[in-house]
Amino acid sequence: MSHPRLSLALEGGGLNLSDGRIGVFAARSDTDLSDLPQAQCQIVTGFKPDFDRLSGQGFDCTITPEGRYAVSIVFLPRAKRLARALIARAVALTDGAVVIDGQKTDGVDSALKEIRKRIDVQSVISKAHGKLFWFTGSVDLSDWDAPETVEIEGGFVTAPGVFSADGIDPASDLLAAALPQKLSGDWADLGAGWGYLSRAVLQRPAVKTLSLVEADHASLDCARINIEDERATFHWADATTWRADRRLNGIVMNPPFHTGRAADPELGRTFIAAAARNLSPQGELWMVANRHLPYETALAGFFTDVKEAAGDNRFKVLHAKRPSRQKR
Repeated sequence: MSHPRLSLALEGGGLNLSDGRIGVFAARSDTDLSDLPQAQCQIVTGFKPDFDRLSGQGFDCTITPEGRYAVSIVFLPRAKRLARALIARAVALTDGAVVIDGQKTDGVDSALKEIRKRIDVQSVISKAHGKLFWFTGSVDLSDWDAPETVEIEGGFVTAPGVFSADGIDPASDLLAAALPQKLSGDWADLGAGWGYLSRAVLQRPAVKTLSLVEADHASLDCARINIEDERATFHWADATTWRADRRLNGIVMNPPFHTGRAADPELGRTFIAAAARNLSPQGELWMVANRHLPYETALAGFFTDVKEAAGDNRFKVLHAKRPSRQKR
């Protein structure tokens, strides 16, 4: 997306960038960063598609911050705990201005209100349904930082900002309950998150291997803790482009249907295409989705046998078998 607030701040709005390093936290690949001096920037992101695309544009990208920054820019994620933690970490690592940018739907108004209670905010720019503001000086936001992991029901470990951080996702729980006991062979969990579905698959003793494929690095770190099974391998990768090293017997998935802030059912369809591409001719896919999402048509385009195996008024579990060869 274009970034009018950052442009306005730099072009007469009073925001000055020093010659030092600029930490850019949680930028998305569709955020226009062309106003920033690329050679000074380090992008901090754990989301694999953003990491790869921004790296491909020539930015220095890292999963965790490295060293100190002269200026930091934090693009607010929607998850409040993660947003506050990012701001706190940026403040702790920055010698000059800390810039906060976000949409109203990301809670930028709340962040601005709370920060104003602790330090003088130098300027606020309102544009395109959001705000950008910055401050300079010492402020203690250590209470905003968050533990790297927390334990939830079932003994699972999650982290701030990951999908279903506060408890087991009901859609994934429905799918786990619908899985047959006689699963076998080589499997994958596309968009594995912190590993709830993966643990369910690995409870089947005839499963030989399971590849956990997840684009969010923090989620995958949690999965490494939650899954202690030598049959499991962990892949920090975009599930829509990932390729297994062998044809798989089965895949499970609870695909996302949002790209950034916008609902995007096409994302689920790309997961379906990726599943069909990685399965053997006799392979099977088990997936769960919100009931209103019309994935049956996409499944019918890639598989010869599709049925609803379970469901309730919110979600449906879909079982597809035998990928169509001409579609793979």
